[in-house]
Amino acid sequence: MSIDLSEFHDIFFEECFEGLSVMESGLLTLDNGTDVEEINSIFRAAHSIKGGGASFGFMDISNFTHVMETLLDEMRDGRREVTQPIVDLLLESVDVLQEMVTAAKDGEESDTERTAKVHKKLEAMLAGESADAEKEAIAVADTKEETAAEKTEASGWQIKFKPHPDMIKGGNDPARIFRELQNLADMTITVDVSELPAFCDLEPESSYLGWTLELRGDVQETEIRELFSWVEDESDLEITPLDTAAPKEAINEDQEAADNAVEQQTLVTEEAKSKLVVEEKSSTKVKPETKKTKPASASKESGSIRVSIDKIDELINMVGELVITQSMLSQISSSLEEGTETNLEKLLDGITQLERNTRELQESVLQIRMLPISFSFSRFPRLVRDLSKKMGKKIELKMIGEQTEVDKTVLEKIGDPLVHLVRNSLDHGIETPDIRTAAGKPETGTLELHAYHEGGDIIIKVIDDGAGLNREKILQKAIEKGLVNENEEISDERIYNLIFQPGFSTADQVSDVSGRGVGMDVVRRNIRDLGGNVSIDSNDGAGSTVTIRLPLTLAILDGQLVQIGEETYIVSLVSIIESLQMVPESINSITGQSDLYRLRNEYIPIIRVNELFGMKSGTTNLHEGLLVVVEADGMRVGLFVDDLLGQQQVVIKSLETNFKQIQGISGATILGDGTVALIMDVPGLIQRHFETQSRKNRLTAVA
Repeated sequence: MSIDLSEFHDIFFEECFEGLSVMESGLLTLDNGTDVEEINSIFRAAHSIKGGGASFGFMDISNFTHVMETLLDEMRDGRREVTQPIVDLLLESVDVLQEMVTAAKDGEESDTERTAKVHKKLEAMLAGESADAEKEAIAVADTKEETAAEKTEASGWQIKFKPHPDMIKGGNDPARIFRELQNLADMTITVDVSELPAFCDLEPESSYLGWTLELRGDVQETEIRELFSWVEDESDLEITPLDTAAPKEAINEDQEAADNAVEQQTLVTEEAKSKLVVEEKSSTKVKPETKKTKPASASKESGSIRVSIDKIDELINMVGELVITQSMLSQISSSLEEGTETNLEKLLDGITQLERNTRELQESVLQIRMLPISFSFSRFPRLVRDLSKKMGKKIELKMIGEQTEVDKTVLEKIGDPLVHLVRNSLDHGIETPDIRTAAGKPETGTLELHAYHEGGDIIIKVIDDGAGLNREKILQKAIEKGLVNENEEISDERIYNLIFQPGFSTADQVSDVSGRGVGMDVVRRNIRDLGGNVSIDSNDGAGSTVTIRLPLTLAILDGQLVQIGEETYIVSLVSIIESLQMVPESINSITGQSDLYRLRNEYIPIIRVNELFGMKSGTTNLHEGLLVVVEADGMRVGLFVDDLLGQQQVVIKSLETNFKQIQGISGATILGDGTVALIMDVPGLIQRHFETQSRKNRLTAVA
């Protein structure tokens, strides 16, 4: 029975995406000049994808990457100069390869027309006269290279080598023989995996593979047999001369780039440095399943995550500490019958230790889900490069805090909002070189992505040194749309945050980059769905800063417990500005509107949460309760509650999954006494309050 390689597809696809990321970032660095090490890194990534594609039967991926690899090989050997057209073509090829891998992963068909078009471009580039012919002439003149060429064209040997099942158990490693053979002449290897059993039947110390090796060069048969003399009795060996009339394949692979195809099959060839070619037998060749429609189970979000061994070790250590504490508590409980004060103190100490261990274990488990935000930031160098060229702008991208870690789910969902913010900065923020020069600025604009931790949150800032937001233009647009009154006094902060309103745009012209007003409200909604908030600050002529605040994880919430009547609610600490006892002199009641509270010369609306949800409250007098001042979407309001019950971490449970969506409520949790507490969604609560107030005003007007 042959081994089913399809179970390893997810690993292959994951490594493909990593390789594509390496290729793209490496190619972008070539814009600033030739870097041989970077070219080698790009080549190795392409080489691995090509070999893996061949191993798993994705020959379209393998064949396409092979052409890219050939071009890269000429670049790293110095036979082809690194030029901007080549870099652009390779970046386009990376895009095509990304589409091909994604299509294969999702069981779909890729865009064959685009693939063929770019494939022809690559072949045309290779066939053109842009390759450095002078290098070829120098190579012919060079004595060492001439000798190598003679060896390649010389006769050689075909070696069929099939170890017996127990050969490896005796300590004989085929890789050692392969390394010695490659020192004799250029070598290619074909691996036969037809006798590989199913994975569950695989014996680690048994040999199942066979190899066909071709040595091309002036080598004596006795030299070859001498290398196999140690394993001659434990293997089937056949050595025959190569047909000198057969086409010769020149070998110019870098010796350190062992073919990834064989690496997928066997650890033996992991150490081999010669070119390895996989040609599986037809009975065992794995063909990828191709479907025209995407399976229902397919998802854009990855179901796996790579975890550092240090994090696993820490988790195991925490579990060990928890077991020790549990054992200690069991021992104490068995002696509680004595009822001594000493045993009671030991029990309290044990409970304290258990709380500490539980918290540390919780933090360790959450760390496993953490990934550096560089996984999201990595897409922007290419985006900024392409759009700046398209718009005729000079823009320098700076990324700070790329190793800042955030929950995997947050990381996957923050990508699209960030892309929209970056595109807006490039299109509306940063000016063209001539405008910047006229304004006394450097002709090259700066776009900065900055991520860092603050408290229990992650802060992401998108900063540009462009023209900034036009306050008067935004205000005029808001008045036209009826979002604000013409005579109303509005703070700069509130005016700038009006751009997050649906359909709001001040762009004079609509471009294919941005400017339709259909994105900033989606940005805010997506960030709010993640339990975060977004705000914007701007200086006219100096640039803008968009600040995103997100929780590190969506599973745990640091919350403030509040009491309203007989019910307990939780408000995220991220949203809370302060809590206070109201004084009657600062309370203002306005007919037809919500009550207002004057706090440091600012009037903030008071939301009676009990009335909003139709509950009984312990008190209706505002000065007898407490005011929790919260902020969302640039707006501050006060939540009127009966009492504050303390702060604690809670585990978030989806309310929508188990019940239904309720505006103003984001989820629920189970408290220590077993009761259920609802978690307030502050932005949704504010929206519900003003919608309710507006509805009351309309009913009053009709009456």
